[in-house]
Amino acid sequence: MADKVDKKRRSEIMSSIRGQNTKPEMIVRKYLFSKGFRYRLHDKSLPGKPDIKLTKYNSLVFINGCFWHGHTDCKIYVMPKTNKKFWYSKIENNVERDKRNIELLKNLGWKIIVVWECEIKRKNRELALQNLVDKILNE
Repeated sequence: MADKVDKKRRSEIMSSIRGQNTKPEMIVRKYLFSKGFRYRLHDKSLPGKPDIKLTKYNSLVFINGCFWHGHTDCKIYVMPKTNKKFWYSKIENNVERDKRNIELLKNLGWKIIVVWECEIKRKNRELALQNLVDKILNE
């Protein structure tokens, strides 16, 4: 199956995708701040540059896009029909890198919490965000 847009346009689309300050990340940050949590963003000194670092709670939060991080249990993650070999390799490398970084961070004594993009869609948002707070406070 051929791509519906030409190579130049596809390149423009893909290059506009951000790695930081995404909509899911902003939703989580705004919620945590409203609940009184204070945090640091994208700590470059830690493996994987966690999206949110809550030092007081010894917790790190990664807010993962379902497609880019291979969330296979969700509707958002659909492997593209074109250039399959490239995308499979790209996403598999992301998943493996995530696993390595999480293991390193756990060995450093951090509590790791992963929030998936699909978990904070509008209909599930409040429950998912409250579960995040519970994990930060209780685990």
